[in-house]
Amino acid sequence: MKGSTWDIVVVGAGPTGGRTATHLASLGHSVLMLEEHTEIGRPFQCAGLVTPKALHEVGLFDSVLEEVDGARIHGPSGTLVPVGTDGKLRTYVVCRKKFDQGVVQQAMEAGTTLWLNSQPISAEIHDDRVSLSVEKNGEVIDINCKLLIGCDGAHSWTRRYFKMGRPREMMIGFQAEVLGYEGNKRWLDMYSGSEISPGFFAWVIPSGFGSHRIGVWSTPKRLNGRSVEQCYEDLLNHPLWKKRFENIKEIARFCGPIPSGMVKKTVSNRVMLLGDAAGMAKPTTGGGIGPGFNQIKGILHPLSKAITKDDLSEKSLKKITSKHFLAMKKDQDKARALRNLLVSDVSDAELDTHFTNFARPDVLELINEIGDIEKPVPLGLALLKKVPAFRRLALKAGTRLMFR
Repeated sequence: MKGSTWDIVVVGAGPTGGRTATHLASLGHSVLMLEEHTEIGRPFQCAGLVTPKALHEVGLFDSVLEEVDGARIHGPSGTLVPVGTDGKLRTYVVCRKKFDQGVVQQAMEAGTTLWLNSQPISAEIHDDRVSLSVEKNGEVIDINCKLLIGCDGAHSWTRRYFKMGRPREMMIGFQAEVLGYEGNKRWLDMYSGSEISPGFFAWVIPSGFGSHRIGVWSTPKRLNGRSVEQCYEDLLNHPLWKKRFENIKEIARFCGPIPSGMVKKTVSNRVMLLGDAAGMAKPTTGGGIGPGFNQIKGILHPLSKAITKDDLSEKSLKKITSKHFLAMKKDQDKARALRNLLVSDVSDAELDTHFTNFARPDVLELINEIGDIEKPVPLGLALLKKVPAFRRLALKAGTRLMFR
């Protein structure tokens, strides 16, 4: 193993790392994937929602725990906005361990080599290679590669080591797996309000075999000294909802960061960031699997040619990534601006007013016609344009979006 050389070293064997390795190994490149943990899919910190588009891309339907047709969204004062239609699939809930393992297995079947219990501890960029020192099972191994790709999550070693910036927004999420919650079959529940999840929402997602995932997320600034765990407890004891939670039994707890807002530098000489490492989680839902898949897919063939030619300078990588990554960043910024306008930067009283308008039959029809978890911007703009109650926000929205 000492002195081994690879075309690509991918740091992180999550969904984005696994998918990246699959694509590049399938095109004939030698790929080494490093995973710091001793198994794939643990620990996990997300809610486990995977869009139909992302699931169809990898075909891992054996990882599906539940199919979800819609969401029952509750305003601060209890106003219900049901988004979805019975029998019309909106998203999947997966077993993240099985899903992640499946994505990584595909990478290995394509020719990728996987090292578990392995992480880089130092790196140096040369004109013709990246030299890495990797700690594997307690032993330090020196390797070389043409390109280093960081898919190593919210606290990315790659991003920090090469000083590539920080995600614009770092949310904090807390989640518990529970038994005993009485929800509607094939529907998830969402709860809003400053007492529960300041500026964002809490969720209850069916996760198979009678269990549910209950979680909250927010930002440190909006929490104002509270913890997301305290918000979770406040949800369970909220006067409007506590009866729904009185019989639950916790079987697991998870907590983790959600990085949203593309970092300043996604590429450097012979280095690239993808997925959560690049800050690609969606600001409206916190989901990162779809954006990670999209990020590598949109640059795959020009990147493969550059690897073959060994033309991997920062200038070359910028040329390959700039158009695709910039389009993703603009969509992300617009989604955040609309989220802030309609949900995150409003008082509970204003949010209640919004929910009253959301619940109108004509607005619900519009939401169900245009609404897409992957594409929130068209829906947000349609609401501002077509719903009279939101037109007063249109000028404000235009100003926000103009400068993004």
